[in-house]
Amino acid sequence: MDQQDLIALLNRLRREPTETEWLEFKANYYEAQEIGEYLSAFANAACLLGMPKGYLVFGVEDTTHDVVGTSFNPYKEKGKG
Repeated sequence: MDQQDLIALLNRLRREPTETEWLEFKANYYEAQEIGEYLSAFANAACLLGMPKGYLVFGVEDTTHDVVGTSFNPYKEKGKG
């Protein structure tokens, strides 16, 4: 997926009226172990709801869906195991 496709996906997700079982926005860092659990839950919820994927989107405010950026670095964070 190239940058243009990623931007289009982000804009499509931001148009969703609210967060759902398969979509959540985070403005910033979240505890590393919980991220793994979230991703598993999103994948399961998406499957149950017939969605192809679940999304945890960093850098987007959850109520307004404004792009606010993030300091979360997934390459530096590590959960247990």
